[in-house]
Amino acid sequence: MTMNGAEVLNRILTEDEAAILEAWNVALKEGTSLQSGRIREAELQTQAKAVLGQLQDALASGSLDADAAGYAPLRETLADISRSRAIQGFTPTDTANFVLSLKEPIFEALRRKSDADASALAAGILAAGKLLDRLGLQTMEFFMASREEVIGRQGQEIAELSTPVVRLWDGILALPLIGTLDSARTGVVMENLLQAIVDEEAEIAIIDITGVPTVDTLVAQHLLKTVAAARLMGADCIVSGIRPQIAQTMVHLGVELNVVSKATLADAFAVALRRTGRKVVRQQSPAEERR
Repeated sequence: MTMNGAEVLNRILTEDEAAILEAWNVALKEGTSLQSGRIREAELQTQAKAVLGQLQDALASGSLDADAAGYAPLRETLADISRSRAIQGFTPTDTANFVLSLKEPIFEALRRKSDADASALAAGILAAGKLLDRLGLQTMEFFMASREEVIGRQGQEIAELSTPVVRLWDGILALPLIGTLDSARTGVVMENLLQAIVDEEAEIAIIDITGVPTVDTLVAQHLLKTVAAARLMGADCIVSGIRPQIAQTMVHLGVELNVVSKATLADAFAVALRRTGRKVVRQQSPAEERR
């Protein structure tokens, strides 16, 4: 007669819950999660108790399918734990081991309770291995998705910080760009620049690309979009930071910026001052006047 693995596993978890939970807590305590200092022992024990209880509730349905509706509460808990692990900086191995470390306590409990019944022991081990492996994979999926969200959010924050708009003079702004200019970053650049133009009532915006490693056709298109958007807001643009290598590359590719460009930010600033009817005059020191 074929033993029902779900029934065997559910019976073992019910009869030996305290011993399994204690052994699992010991395994977690000896693992790298607690030793990293990113999580407290009490929190780890609370998570383990909640997961074990929800695992029992799910097994009561008689199913070993971790994707079934009966396992939804358990999946939600594992997703929350995985998200917190991703934010706290845990490794994928640490996160997966939270679930996989439950295998040994369950196997040991099965051996103690079903030692005389080989069929029940085999069915329980097979069921536990299959179910916990699937739950471990789900935990990894939750962790990777959460980490991608964190990385994406951090990338957006870095992009916003790396595109500051600087007020050089009344009506003159500078936007120093560093790194690659892609479609996503172009949107951030445009938003920051246009808002600054409105706030400062700027007449001229200097886009400095000294920190842009290379300018190809795609980057040039992004620059032109930014220039066009600034013009619609009533501000002229000057591009500075055109290095000899970039100039040669642009000529080779046939890229036309169709905008005033200068080699340095200082040259672009001088042009901006002239356009706004200003000039910088060196004032003589008292010592020079006496001579």
